Parts: sequence; C-alpha cells; structure tokens
Amino acid sequence: KRDWQRRELHKMAAAGAEAAAVAAEEEKRLPEGDPESGGDSEDEGDSDSSGDGEDEEKENEAEIQRLEEQLSINAFDYNCHLDLIKLLRQEGELIKLRRARQKMSELFPLTEEIWLDWLKDEIKMASESSEREKVYELFERAVKDYICPEIWLEYAQYSIGGIGQEGGIEKVRSIFERALTAVGLHVTKGTALWEAYREFENAILETAQPAPGSIPSPEQQQMLCSQLEKIHTLFRRQLGIPLLDMEASYAEYEEWSEEPIPEATIKNYKKALQQLEKYKPYEEALLGAETPKLAEYQAYIDFEMKAGDPARIQLIYERALAENCLVPDLWARYNQYLDRQLKVKELVLSAHDRAVRNCPWTVGLWIRYLLAMERHRVDHSIISEMFEKALNAGFIQATDYVEIWQAYLDYLRRRVDFTQDSSKELEELRSAFARAVEYLKQEVEERFSESGDPSCTIMQNWARVEARLCNNMQKARELWDNIMTKGNAKYANMWLEYYNLERAHGDTQHCRKALHRAVQCTSDYPEHVCEVLLTLERIEGTLEDWDAAVQKTENRLARVNEQRAKAAEKEAALAKQEEEKAEQRKQARAEKKASKKAKKTKIGDKRKADDDDEGEWGQEEAEQPIKRHKGDGDGPVLDEYMEVETGLFGRSGAEKPDHPANQKEKASTSRKDIPKVLHDSSKDNVTVFVSNLSYSMADPEVKLKELFESCGEVTEIRPVFSNKGTFRGYCYVEFKEEKSALQALGLDRQVVEGRPMFVSPCIDKNKNPDFKVFRYSTTLEKHKLFISGLPFSCTKEELEEVCKAHGNVKDIRLVTNRAGKPKGLAYVEYESEAQASQAVLKMDGLTVKEHVIKVAISNPPLRRLPDKAEAGKAPQFAVPRPVYGARGKGRTQLSMVPRALQRQSHPVAKAENGMVQNSPATSSRPPEEPKKMSNADFAKMLLKK
Repeated sequence: KRDWQRRELHKMAAAGAEAAAVAAEEEKRLPEGDPESGGDSEDEGDSDSSGDGEDEEKENEAEIQRLEEQLSINAFDYNCHLDLIKLLRQEGELIKLRRARQKMSELFPLTEEIWLDWLKDEIKMASESSEREKVYELFERAVKDYICPEIWLEYAQYSIGGIGQEGGIEKVRSIFERALTAVGLHVTKGTALWEAYREFENAILETAQPAPGSIPSPEQQQMLCSQLEKIHTLFRRQLGIPLLDMEASYAEYEEWSEEPIPEATIKNYKKALQQLEKYKPYEEALLGAETPKLAEYQAYIDFEMKAGDPARIQLIYERALAENCLVPDLWARYNQYLDRQLKVKELVLSAHDRAVRNCPWTVGLWIRYLLAMERHRVDHSIISEMFEKALNAGFIQATDYVEIWQAYLDYLRRRVDFTQDSSKELEELRSAFARAVEYLKQEVEERFSESGDPSCTIMQNWARVEARLCNNMQKARELWDNIMTKGNAKYANMWLEYYNLERAHGDTQHCRKALHRAVQCTSDYPEHVCEVLLTLERIEGTLEDWDAAVQKTENRLARVNEQRAKAAEKEAALAKQEEEKAEQRKQARAEKKASKKAKKTKIGDKRKADDDDEGEWGQEEAEQPIKRHKGDGDGPVLDEYMEVETGLFGRSGAEKPDHPANQKEKASTSRKDIPKVLHDSSKDNVTVFVSNLSYSMADPEVKLKELFESCGEVTEIRPVFSNKGTFRGYCYVEFKEEKSALQALGLDRQVVEGRPMFVSPCIDKNKNPDFKVFRYSTTLEKHKLFISGLPFSCTKEELEEVCKAHGNVKDIRLVTNRAGKPKGLAYVEYESEAQASQAVLKMDGLTVKEHVIKVAISNPPLRRLPDKAEAGKAPQFAVPRPVYGARGKGRTQLSMVPRALQRQSHPVAKAENGMVQNSPATSSRPPEEPKKMSNADFAKMLLKK
C-alpha cells in the first residue's frame, strides 16, 4: 500500500493540475462503441438479451417511481432512501441520483460508504475548476458527519490534483493538517494518513531538486533545506504518537535520514511505544468483538477519561459513534463531555446537531441542543427554527412533547426583562404558553389519545410567571380555574399548590375561597385540606369564619366517612359473594370426584364377581379385550387386555402376547414397590428441578441422563411417581459438581418429546417463599418489543424476516403454553432503543398472514403478589374478612364465623351402631349442622367401604 501511495503521489505531484484535469476528462468521456458502455457494438443475435434488458429497465423505472412516491409520503424512511439511491446509480440517472443523495443528506448523516460512493461519482464528472470546487464543498460536508480516516485520506489525495493552481500546495498541506488533527491519533488507521502526508512532501522535494550537474542557487538551497526540515518534522511528530506499525516508521526514518536521529525523538518514540502497549488490549478487544461493541468502546472511553487527553477522548467517542450512531445514550454522554469540558462552540454545536439528526426521536438530545445553542449565544431565530424541527421529529411518547415545550418556554422566559411592564419578549413568551397549551390539546391528544400533561404543569408554570414575575394575579387565577376544570379539582395537592400561590402573591380572601372550594371538591385527602382551612382560620379568621370552617369541615368529613363505609360494605358483599361462589364450585368438584370414585369402586367389584364365576361366560370374558376409558398420562387411549393366568379355572391355553399398555401397567405396578426417596436439601446447589415433562415418558431416568450428561457427571436422577406408579412429569437431577448444575439451567425451555422442558434451581420454597423462577425481565425494556395478534402458524424465522427490516434483531421469543403450542404473542429484542422505537412506528398495525398485529415497547404489568396468609396452604373453607369501623375492632364485637366452622370444644362420642348418643349437657341444644366433608374425607370414606 505504501509503495502504491508513493507512486501515485509522485505521479500527481509531477504532472500537476494539467495531468489531473486530463485524467478526469478521460474518465468522464467513454467511447460510444465501448462494449462496457453498452454503445453501438451490440450484435444482432443478442435481440433476446436486449429484450430482457428492456423489461428489467421498465421494472426498475416502476420501482423508482414507487420509491419516490413513498418518500413523498414519509421522507424519514431511511431504507427507502437507500433503495432509491442504489437503483438510480444502477440505471445511471446521474441528475436524479445527485438529487436523491442531497435530500437524504439533509435529513440524515450519511455513512462512510454512502459518502465515498457519492464522492467517487462526483470526482469522475469534475473536470473544470468550478466543478472541482463543488467536490471540495462535498468533502467538507462529508468530514462533518463522522470522523472517518478513509474520507479524510480520500480528501487529501484528491486535493493533490489541484496543486497546479494558485496556492494549490498550501491548500493540500492545510487539508493534511486538518486530517491529522481529526484522525492522526487513530491507533490503527492514523499511520496511513501520516505516510500519505510524508510522501506528498517527498514528491515536492524531488521536484525542487536541481538538474543533475548544476549548482543550486541560494534560493534553491534554502528551499531544499526548508523542505527537508518539513519531512523531518513529520517523522518526529508521527514517532511521538502511539500508532500501530511504529517500528516500521522508525526504521524508515533511520533509512531516510542522513543524520543521526536526535535523542529527544528517540525518547518520545520509546515513550509512545510504552503507551501503545496500554492501548493494544482495547484495540484487540474491538477487533475481536461483534457489532455493536458498546461494552468494548465504553471500556476504552473510561480508560481515555482517566488519562484525560481531550483530543484522544474526542476521537474514541467519535469512533464509537461511527459504529453506533443510533444509540442516544452514547450521544448524550459525548455531548455532556463537550459541554462541560471542551466548551468549543463549533465542536459542541456540530456534535449536538449530528446527535439529533441521528436520533431525532430522543427528546433529551433536542433539549440539550437548545441549551447548548443558548449557552453559546446563537441567534434567537436559529433557536426557534431548531425548536420547530424538534416538534416535527416524531417523538414516541406524549410526555416528550411536554418536555420539549417546557425547555423552549424556559429559554423564552430567560430572555424577558421583567423590570419592564411590557416588551416584545414578554408577549412572545405569553404567546408561546398559549400555543403550547393548544398544541398539547389538539396535536398531541389527537395522536396519543392523551395530552401528556394531566397535571397541567405548563399552565401551572405560566400562572407562576404571571403571579411572581408579572404581578398579574388575576391572570394566574384564570389559569388555575382552567386547570381545575380539567379534572384536577378532586386532588388535594392541586388545591394546596394554588393556595400556596395565593398565600404568597394574593390575599386572604382568595385563600379562604380556594380552601372552601377544596373542602367541597377534594376526594383523595379531604382531611388534609380541612386541616389547612382550620389552620388558616385559627391564625387569621374571625369567630364567624372559624364557626363556618368547622361546620363545613365536619359536614364534609361526615359525608366522606359515610361514602367510605358504603364502599367498604359493598366491597365486603362482593367479596362474600365471590367466596360463596368459590365454595360452591369447590363442593361441586368434590361431589363430582366422589361420584366418579364410587362408580369405579362398583365397576371393580362387579369385575371381581364376574371373575369368580365359572363356565363359558368366564371364558368368553377372559378372551374379550376390555377398552380403557382413560389414557395413561397424556398419551393416547389404548385397548387393554385383561391378564388371565393359565390354570386359574383348571384350564390351560396359549398365552396371548403382552399388549404395550399391559407392559406399561406392569412397569407402573413395579414402581409402586420402589421406596420413596426424599430430597436432600443440603444438595440444592448441585441439583436442578425439571418439570413440564410428558407423563407418558418411558424410562425418564435413561432419557434425562442422556440429555443432562452434556452438562457434567450426573450423580442421580429422581423422577417423581404417583401412588399408582405413573410418572408425574417432574424430577430432580443431581450432579457431582455445582458448575454442572449451573450449566444445566441453560437447557431450560428445550423441547423434549414435543413439550418445552422447564429447568430451574432447586430452592426450598418453605425457606424462601418469595423465590420466583422467571427468566425474563418484568420491567420496562425500551430495546424490546411486545407483539400480539400473531397467527399461530407464524414461525420464528418468518417473524424475524419482518422485524429485521427495521434494525438488528438480537433475539426473538415466541410465547407458548406449557404444551409448547403458540399463543400468538412474541418478544423481539433489538440492539438499541432507537431501533426498537422505529420498529414500533413502522410495525404497529401491520398485517401478517391476514392478522393485524399490535406492537409496543415491552412493559409487562405488575404481578399481584399473594398475601402471606394466602401464600401457604389455603384453608378448607374461606372465611370472609371482617370489616371494621374507623376505630378498629371493638372488644365486644361478636364473632361472625358460622357455627359449622367453629371448632367443637366437646367431641361427640360415636356409638357402636353408628348413632350418636346425646349427652344431658347437649340434649337441650339444637342439633348441629353436619360437618362438610373435604376431598380427603371422601377418599377415606370410600377406602373404609
């Protein structure tokens, strides 16, 4: 690469402007008959291919027209801009291509690849000096979007073609110096720029050499010495900076220089080498990391911040932003550093402008931009224009518009001189307040179905400005009256805010009036408002005022207590109804189960009696298969053959082969004899709990051991079986080492025999009742989307195809039930909040397989935590919660527990014949209600029978 640069620079420097102009003209003119240009060299036999080309051209024209129409509807469609530019470049529509690139650059900062393509196309067409100036302007725009070494190197090399013009050499040096200031410290790419600069100066040196055999004049000798010193200076400057391939640069300097290298240069070189060793780990981490490399860049930034070199801090921030231009937090940290540390106007404002162009949906970046413009005393018209752009940026929340309006109103307030009764700035502020209220009411509320300002904070601030700064209490009262009519009259804090304003800038009469209205209207904390009113009258009121306040507050609190009591009674009645319904459902289920068990018992007795009969009927019964009415586990229903022992009735016959269900029954029966192994809680750290397995899984020990052996040595697998010997779908897997158990958690949700297997840590719920196993976050995640309304047939790959058009998708999770069947819901995780926000705007309401989907930022609702009393085993009969009065439970309050639930103090003896003998002490009492039986009671009764 270095040799190529040397040849090119020597060639261009020697040829000058004339050679560059001729080269550009030759690139611009292509011979019409050139086969590559598609001229007149077309063969007659290629008519078919030409027809295909015409069809493709028509399709491209139609696609171009469609993209242009789409951009006229939504100019901020980034991908649409890219597709249009690609098609226009393919078709050779240079004028339209230039216009499309221009429009895109006005809306978005362009990437390095887009700029380089644009610049190369413009360089090919630039031959005259006026056209070269346009290319220079284009380069200036390109280097402002991002700090890219490749663009700076292209800029410097292009400028060499103009050295034949007046001041051309100085212009090239100026561009090289600016490039070194911008990216000369780049550890991995800075060397190429330094070498290009040196080769340019070497080319100038060779053109300044006198002809062979001639003696240079003093002026020539002075120019040669000056040029040599320039090259020495470049070498010394480069060797003092930690860059990759420093050793090669040092060796080149030794070879080039006729004099020994100065000690100071060697010292700086060694120091730079030591610094390079510190930078290498961070550069290697970036080289090996995958996009977006945010963690690696943040570590690099922290390292540079500790070192404290502003130029290097700025460079590493710019490198990170070039690869993560859609990360608002990164822009915010960079701009904060520039605002507080560097404070250079051009640099600060440029960074803020690029931030809002990259992430226009982030209101915080716009607010910081407005503050920076005010801080650097930018003209008021420019700040107002920037605020209008912010309103059209397309924020994703209604509250964002409230924040941007508040920031702009704060700026306008700081411009006003309140010592004057009226001024242009004051009228502008009042007009802006009125416009803000109207904007939130119409524009924002129409889009989001809410104004974003339910507490009317903007109107409150307006009222404070009028009262405190303009001494216009009448206007402040009008504003507060408007605030209260917007549904805020029921909140005590709103009335107290108004009262404090009246207290500070109004009079006692209006304070008393406000509090009387507050007592009447407040519904959340009326006691507080009543207390404030009584305090006011105690300090400033007359006896009549005090009596009126006491009467009003007592009447109000009496009504409030009455309403609360009614609400409590209504709530208790509803709760009681729900409990009664739950009790009825529970009893119905118990009766249904008891009847089923009774039927099964009768059927079993009948079969036994049939087996005891002798004769042909018994023989026929033994030969006929009997169907099972219920499958084992979740498997299919099978025909079960009755097992008949030979010689049972004195007859012998051919044995029938065991049916698969028969074998399964034998396995279940054999498992009944296995002693139950209790779980050892001391081994929880090396044990995982596996659940949601198929009940029909054959040999779960073998199946699961094969599955979990990939995580480490398995000590034991303890499947849990029912009393009948059937597998209950969960088990304990014990490992030899703790790290194997931790690795096994990674198998959670893996599909086993058609069902997602749940793998969780083995935690004793008795010791840790609040422990919950849930893999996913239950809080707001701005980089993750929640999608509902998906068709059940939608696969993960199909959804990814839809989502990846709006950003880089990190993960997609389709929500399923315990059987692994889709529920039409999904979570999609993007690399950044910006991509997720854009995806919400583009995908919400999209049709997927004739289903309209809903897309929103993932923010699951809070889960209702059970009470401690409900966390344990629920009682057999739920007792309604007693409702106490305002003074709590009285000592003489009667117990409302039904007699059927009260514990008997004297157990009743049971006679041998089953009849209860009433004792003298209890004969006079009315007969007690029969005790209600639980599921366990029914089971015991049936077993005794």
